[in-house]
Amino acid sequence: MAKVGSSAGWQENYVETITADKTLGFGDSGKVFLVGTDALTITLPAMSAAKAGARFTFVNSGDDDAVLITISPNSSDKIMGTIAAVSMTASDDGDLTNTKSGANKGDWCTIVGDGSDGWYIIGGDGVWAGA
Repeated sequence: MAKVGSSAGWQENYVETITADKTLGFGDSGKVFLVGTDALTITLPAMSAAKAGARFTFVNSGDDDAVLITISPNSSDKIMGTIAAVSMTASDDGDLTNTKSGANKGDWCTIVGDGSDGWYIIGGDGVWAGA
């Protein structure tokens, strides 16, 4: 894990490369995850009121048309919002995927926890789909 930041006073963030399926914890909030290995599933922690504001960013660091990324919420949580005109269905346990066909190196999304229903997409680019 590489530390990115400055001693000039701005908040330090962390970049972590993911090479295998991973289950995130709230201690991972604020991290940027680089995903360059195909067909990985990243499982989000279950949302709770005490964890509102948790934030994760995912970046496709693999070759174009080579990496499928699946972001999977807890079975009682939703992922809500839109990336590049693709709108999530906002149903419990619905995955967000960066589709392999059409994916480009640098596709990304950032999600933030709302404290009750799950996760909101607050930014992103690329070919993403909801399930």
